[in-house]
Parts: sequence; structure tokens; C-alpha cells
Amino acid sequence: MSQLRFLAVTALFLVISFASGHAQTAHANLTPVLVELFTSEGCSSCPPADALLAKLDHDQPIQNAEIIILEEHVDYWDDLGWHDRFSSHQYTERQSEYSRRFGLDGVYTPQMIVDGTDQFVGNDSFHAHRYITSAAQKTKLHLSLSCPVVDARKISSSVSLPGSSPSEAYAELYAALVDPSDTTDVHNGENGGRRLQHAGVVRSLQHIGTLKDLNAGALNFSLNAPDDAKLTEMRVVVFAQQSNQGHVLGAVVTDVKPQ
Repeated sequence: MSQLRFLAVTALFLVISFASGHAQTAHANLTPVLVELFTSEGCSSCPPADALLAKLDHDQPIQNAEIIILEEHVDYWDDLGWHDRFSSHQYTERQSEYSRRFGLDGVYTPQMIVDGTDQFVGNDSFHAHRYITSAAQKTKLHLSLSCPVVDARKISSSVSLPGSSPSEAYAELYAALVDPSDTTDVHNGENGGRRLQHAGVVRSLQHIGTLKDLNAGALNFSLNAPDDAKLTEMRVVVFAQQSNQGHVLGAVVTDVKPQ
């Protein structure tokens, strides 16, 4: 290789390396904001909220915010004409706990919750942007995830808190296995005859420990994937939340990549 060509290749490598490092730094400078949507395929008011959640995830429209989405399908619609294949009583219980904390009369769909702090009707774009913008101004814990490892139907990773000690050591840590996108043809119920598009569907949600556990170093965890999940297309989300489903103190997301 001639010296001129060698210099050109070296310069190109440095440019690519700089661009990659800059992108990682820019990503690290974003404030994670957890957006939860409680929804159901049996609810005719939910598709617009599902679409809003997908748009927030795809467009990332709020400056300085990394919007991390969780679409949680409740099960109290399942006896009303259509059984939602993504529904779980676990998510109904999680929504009910929020309802008690917010002092609401009961649960409803669609309901969107930002960082465990603000709740509103899930198709309300104005309030979604307003509360995400506010949440992005708050200081968050800088959680870090290792690259997930796939073993049969199990996905394993570890979460850590590099360079700092948590101030709220008894806050809870949760891990979620998430489908970035899904489609369902609904045959009965309020959405009968419609093809529904989903984003950020939670397929597994597990309590994995407390922030105090991170004082000893990285915390290992595993999530079991359902049989119909395409493992290498999934995401892993970990978030820290004050007890009794209080404020979200930090969140992180990574893709499950082919190995």
C-alpha cells in the first residue's frame, strides 16, 4: 500500500471512529424517560394511543430525551369479546397500584404514565409531549446494561451503576423483555375486523432487586421469553423506581442482537 493510500485509509478510519464515539456520547447525554401505556386489543379507544406510543418511540421528538416505551396489555377486557394475546393480570395489578397512588376512582384504558409521575388519557399527544419534556429536565441515574446473552428461551444480562452510589438504595429495580413491534388481526370485540399495530409490547416484566444491590457491583438477571417471541428482535429495558411504584429514577434499554 502506498504511503498516500495508507494516510487516506487512516484518515477515513479516524473519521468513522470519531463519528461513532460522538454518536455514543450524544446518546449518553440524553435523559431517559420511561413512558408506559396501559392498553388492550379489546378497547376501541386504544389504537390511537398505541399509535401515539409508536410515534414517540420512532420519532423521539423531545429534545434531550431518550423515550423508552413499555406497552402493557391489561386483562380486564378479555371477557368482552376478544382475548388479547399479550394481556396479563400482572399488568392489571401494576396499573391498579398506580390508580391507588394517583387517587383515581379506578383503572381505565388507554392510560399513559410518564416516569411514574404523571398520568393522562393515552391518546393525548399534548400532555405526552408536555410531561416528557418536563421529565427530561430531571437528573437521572446512569444505569448501564451488558450485552444480552440468549440461551434457548432465556435472555440474560446485567445492570450496573458505573461511577456512583445510589442515593435511594431501597428503590426497586425491574427488567422487561419487550417486542419493538407487533401486529394482530382482531376478529371479534370492539376492534373486530381491524389489524392493530403495536410498539414496545412487554412480554415479560420482573422485579430483579433494589438499587442497594448495585453497591456490590453489576446485578445479573434473566428473563424467559414466550414461545412466539423472536428473540434476536427483542429489547431489554431495566428501570429503577421508588417503592410503591413511585417516581422512575433511571432507565436503560438495549437490543438483543444475533450472536
